[in-house]
Amino acid sequence: MNLKLPLIVGVAFFAFGASMKAQQKTKPNILFIGVDDLRPELGCYGSEVAISPNIDKLASQGLLFNKAYCQQAICGPSRASLLTGYRPETSGVYHNYIKFREANPEVVTLPEHFKNNGYETVYYGKIFHHGDLDDKLSWSIPPGKDKAPFGYALAENKQLAKENMKAMTAKYGEQAKYGLGSGPAYEFADVPDNGYVDGFNTDLAIEELQRLVAHKDKPFFLALGFHKPHLNWTAPKKYWDLYDGKDIKLTKQTEGPVDGAAMGLHASFELRTRYGIPKEGDIEPEMAVNLKRAYLACVSYVDAQVGRMIAALEQAGVRDNTIIILWSDHGWHLGDMGIWGKATNYEIATRVPMMIWTPDMPRGSRGKTSEALVEVIDMYPTLADLVGIPIPEHVEGQSFAPLLKNPNKKWKTAAFSQFPDPALREWGAYPLRDGMRETFFEPLIEKVEQKIINQQKEKWNRDLFENDLMGYTMRTQEYRLIVWKDKKHPEKKPLYIELYNHQNDPQETINIANSNPKIVAKLLKQFDKGWQGNKK
Repeated sequence: MNLKLPLIVGVAFFAFGASMKAQQKTKPNILFIGVDDLRPELGCYGSEVAISPNIDKLASQGLLFNKAYCQQAICGPSRASLLTGYRPETSGVYHNYIKFREANPEVVTLPEHFKNNGYETVYYGKIFHHGDLDDKLSWSIPPGKDKAPFGYALAENKQLAKENMKAMTAKYGEQAKYGLGSGPAYEFADVPDNGYVDGFNTDLAIEELQRLVAHKDKPFFLALGFHKPHLNWTAPKKYWDLYDGKDIKLTKQTEGPVDGAAMGLHASFELRTRYGIPKEGDIEPEMAVNLKRAYLACVSYVDAQVGRMIAALEQAGVRDNTIIILWSDHGWHLGDMGIWGKATNYEIATRVPMMIWTPDMPRGSRGKTSEALVEVIDMYPTLADLVGIPIPEHVEGQSFAPLLKNPNKKWKTAAFSQFPDPALREWGAYPLRDGMRETFFEPLIEKVEQKIINQQKEKWNRDLFENDLMGYTMRTQEYRLIVWKDKKHPEKKPLYIELYNHQNDPQETINIANSNPKIVAKLLKQFDKGWQGNKK
């Protein structure tokens, strides 16, 4: 009897191990698709001009969220938030130059959590913000070292960018390296898709998928991050040719909101650093049409890569066991409210496209649109929930997995975003460096600063407005509330409040806070409960 015991125990352990391996294999894979600077300018979101058949097809098969919001409308903080599960207020990541891992060394990221629970995790393209790749902790497989074709394809534009940087450096010295010396805002060379970075990275991701499927020993978390439609707008010429400038309509909302916060809108700094873009004044209609056409062409370029990636899943035979989620880090003003860029607290910058497809979605949920308020930070707990791994306690989002079963389910009562004084921040949300006032931006800075002084009067304090003023915004089903507060002294009364009624003013054209004190008081009570007090 005793002689047989070790054999029985060994068989038991072998069976247990095999069972665990089988469970691992049956866990769904994740295809995690991020798109930089993409506002909901897609056919599936009602765009009359965008050509996006592949993303539209994904939306028709899965669940589209019509009211999805980022936590801060700038790349670094938004991505840090959705990938760590911390909101900016918790992580302290408010601008692009704070590395989330330095600020939060112990935090377990979304891909790291999947890696720790038996997944192979790997990325291509832009997932974390530049400088925050976190390869050692978040990813089980380091990405390939193939040199991607960043930047321009045309020799003349490469030379133009080089000469412009040289000229800016000679004129402004150290300040030039912070983005002042750029080439043209757009380029469309007659090259194949992999002649620019997003097609190149899609090729690599498809090759990686084939390797992951061939090994079959673990489920995978494959992240593919597209750089476009972030400036500069570069894509193969065939995508530019999809659009006719005559069909492109410019926004009619060329001014900021009536009675809106003077500090709520910037002077389009990010776009104006590009060669050939006016350094002050309006963007003329002809140029504006070309800029919007360039943005749309990049949207279509990315859409084609999304289609290729999903087709590769199908060809590999793993589509039926793979969750697909597509998201953007924030929206983008294309002349809306008179500005170009992200980096505001308004709907056009904080609202993002987000959609999900799962193999076991109820038939009745496929192709549906949910009007529930969701946030990009909710993806972390949702994906953990859907694959059956624990949701870490630190995560400050809420799993929207129940919405896949019932898209109309009563849900959270508010979504939250924030942004530090857009008017007096550089394009990476960094506080204005002293030297920036000595560049070609000086007239723009002086102009926006004077607007703030005229509006805020005795409340004006340069140190406060440049460094410590934070705009907090709460989006409910009916309203957007923006509360401007001294971040160092949150107990103090707000310096300014904005209120927009989305039932009759979806473009946020008139701040009605002063004429609706009771609504403001009610919403401030809701705002003070924070994200925790507004969960389902």
